[in-house]
Amino acid sequence: MIPHIVLVDDHALFRNGLRQLLEREGFVVAAEAANGGEFLAMLPALTEEKIVLLDIDMPGVNGFEAARQAMAARPDLKIITLSMHGEEEYYFQMVSLGVKGFLLKNSEISEVVTAIRTVAQGGSYFSHELLFSLVGSLKSALPQEESALDALSPRELEILLLICKGLSNQEIGDKLFISKRTVDKHRANILEKTGSKNTANLVVYAIKNGLVAI
Repeated sequence: MIPHIVLVDDHALFRNGLRQLLEREGFVVAAEAANGGEFLAMLPALTEEKIVLLDIDMPGVNGFEAARQAMAARPDLKIITLSMHGEEEYYFQMVSLGVKGFLLKNSEISEVVTAIRTVAQGGSYFSHELLFSLVGSLKSALPQEESALDALSPRELEILLLICKGLSNQEIGDKLFISKRTVDKHRANILEKTGSKNTANLVVYAIKNGLVAI
């Protein structure tokens, strides 16, 4: 199924350019909104299959507030946040709301396509460039785990690395020749052992402990 996209950004020129690029890649841009208020107004008509590309910095109802209200009303909604450099402080706030992705607005179209396809298949996608900019501060702000390698089993480490590559649980199961249910259990164990709440925290954990590199 071809993902249908909703673009939410206050700059018409940016929306027009992104729409053209996405349509060239075979996606369908189903709707557009110029601010968070317009996006919230169309919320009742949005189906769970649609993927929302949501800008943060908008006049009136900004992206953070729009995401907060939208996710409260529709937890099934698939939102990928669009951010400029310097807005990293919003990252963990948006992740805590349940957004499925976070992209910088200067991302290559190939990365945007990857993010959309990953989220459409049930996964999450977070810009490696953004994560890289956060790692330095996280290393000093968060306590170091005693031993990342000792905390996880070899299978759990293998699954964690695949999670960091953006694979969904089903894709991981197919790749490792195990059931999705088994992957679900491993993922739950990984979250518990690492003290992580979601995929974004897992990626940060892996980077911070040298399990993956950006």
